[in-house]
Amino acid sequence: MIVFEGREALGDVSGSEIESAMHEINQFIRSEAGRRSLVVWPTNRDDLTDLLTGLGESLGREALFGISAPVTSFQGPPKTEYARIAQQTVSVLNEGASLDALGISVDLANDLATQSDTIGNYLARVRAAAVRAGHRVEKLLTKERYRLWTVTVSGNDVEGDVAALTRGGFSAADVDRLLSSTGANVVSDLKKHPEQTGILGTVLDARIVNMDMVCMLAITRTYGSPELHKVMQSKDMITAKDSSAARRLLESDLGILLQDNPLGTRKRGPKPGSNTKDAFAKLVEISRTSDGLLNDALGRGLVATGLIDSYETERNLGTDLVFHSDIYCIKNGAPIRLELMWRAKTGRATIANYVLGKINNYGKAIGVIQ
Repeated sequence: MIVFEGREALGDVSGSEIESAMHEINQFIRSEAGRRSLVVWPTNRDDLTDLLTGLGESLGREALFGISAPVTSFQGPPKTEYARIAQQTVSVLNEGASLDALGISVDLANDLATQSDTIGNYLARVRAAAVRAGHRVEKLLTKERYRLWTVTVSGNDVEGDVAALTRGGFSAADVDRLLSSTGANVVSDLKKHPEQTGILGTVLDARIVNMDMVCMLAITRTYGSPELHKVMQSKDMITAKDSSAARRLLESDLGILLQDNPLGTRKRGPKPGSNTKDAFAKLVEISRTSDGLLNDALGRGLVATGLIDSYETERNLGTDLVFHSDIYCIKNGAPIRLELMWRAKTGRATIANYVLGKINNYGKAIGVIQ
């Protein structure tokens, strides 16, 4: 198949060039090389279509066009398919994101289709609507460009669950998957305005990051405060520094993302032994009453390894509604808020419920969700 690109209208090429091209096509089609070839000349103007048809009829008739009609008219997909095409286009170009992630509801997507004459015009309207939605949210972020990263710290392996709730190499929270993974009360509220929830996930740079128990134990032993170590020792836990702590933190999912690198295929390490599991269970006990001490150890570790510049624990969002972030990190002058989910054991539904709850709180605090 040979396609003549860039010659869709008469203004693109002169009449003499068109006639010369048609003679060359006629000669080529009659040659051995062209005998089994299909030559396609796309047009978007009736005058060019009529000119090519007339030249072809005079030069070769059936030899050029065969016995079927010389022109195949393509009117584009029906309007009923516009929203589906837009959804698939957005998904492919944005690592599986939905229209909701751009702040466009199903009703708005369908309404834009009725206003559009072509699929190209429709996609342009979708883009304009997405830009408007983003601007509306950005106007509310007067004090801070919020970034919400949830870190799961659990006594069981939830790497697969986290992967199922995220998309792309940077572990972006997939709001559609989150909403379909839990039946908690927060879901019914958020489903009333999916486009607001979706764009929140995008604007907040919402991510879900898994931290394995071995890494977290090494962090608390090496970077924990004297107060944390005192609590750990009261539970007969080891508090001697772990020489592998810095490496483990740098190579963790959180460390990789803080270095602005995408997550690749992870290599599973050895399964933690019973002693490790017992020690981590004691950390979870501490988190129930003193999670600030554990979060502080992680903040200290992130600074010590150069992953962030500074941190605070229990930092207020700075809005009329009072919500505190577990760790408020500054990296290259920009804030990242970490929410630590400490659990002895957890699963996909619980993680989804936790993350949606945080998105809901942040959304209400900054005024996106009423």
